[in-house]
Amino acid sequence: MNKLDELLNFNHQALNLRAQRQQVLASNIANADTPGYKARDFDFKAALATAVAQPATTGTSGEPAPQPELLYRSVIQPTIDGNTVDMDVERAQFAQNTVHYEANITMLTHQIRMMLAAIQG
Repeated sequence: MNKLDELLNFNHQALNLRAQRQQVLASNIANADTPGYKARDFDFKAALATAVAQPATTGTSGEPAPQPELLYRSVIQPTIDGNTVDMDVERAQFAQNTVHYEANITMLTHQIRMMLAAIQG
């Protein structure tokens, strides 16, 4: 059961973090014209490692799951109004995150189907 919990926990955490990152990236895009807005993001790999290290029950029984540390995106070309959103970067990150989210769902679906096939014989 522990191996099964670990497998499902990994995918659960990955999907949650992908959804959170999508919200952060969408916020950056929505604020592209907001003076002084600083683009944010988080290190997905580090956040996933931290989340997977937590017990599988974290976030499911009223205990909040740890939130990834939001960082400011490096400024490639600052604007006069202080906004650091680069729409090309944000669109690319948004699309990449979407593809990874869909891949995680596909992998999880495949794993569940394999487990069902094993159980049903």
